[in-house]
Amino acid sequence: MADTLNVEKREETGSLRMKRLRQTGKIPAVLYGHGKSTEMLCVLEKELTKAIDHGSHVVELQGAASESALIKAVQWDAFGIKIVHLDLTRVDAKEAVEVTLPIELRGDATGTHHGGTVNFLQHQVTIMCPANVVPEKIELRIADLDVDQVIDASQLVLPEGASLAEAGTTPIVSCTRVAEEDGDAAGETNES
Repeated sequence: MADTLNVEKREETGSLRMKRLRQTGKIPAVLYGHGKSTEMLCVLEKELTKAIDHGSHVVELQGAASESALIKAVQWDAFGIKIVHLDLTRVDAKEAVEVTLPIELRGDATGTHHGGTVNFLQHQVTIMCPANVVPEKIELRIADLDVDQVIDASQLVLPEGASLAEAGTTPIVSCTRVAEEDGDAAGETNES
């Protein structure tokens, strides 16, 4: 279920006015797309923060606009702490949208019990997915990953109707044998 954002129209622009708006707990936003005019809105910071914390990509707008929207871009302050602006694009529930999702590893790789170490190479993946089934994250089960094996993007389990928007050969995680240091090799390295 998508998070809901209550939005209000805003008429004012300009950095000083937007700073004052943010001081009231509201974030300036724009809504565009689907051949309709761009709307200047504002949203409550606490609702937006909650949606972002949930990993929401598609939100339901209420108030000045009543429709589904994709969180297209979130602009943060210089320290990456406070949200300063939000871009939303209109979407239809069945429309395919391109989203970048975090990958979360699940399980304990078999290879770690055979002298291997897990290398998490790609922490996110970009997919094309119907807007109504965009997940919060992609889980990757690595229990069967053994030494000298690689799991690539084509092996990710995606939601129904979703497809990769990047090369399926992109390595996501691998298990490599831990290099054993012998005394001679260590001595040679120290002399260099």
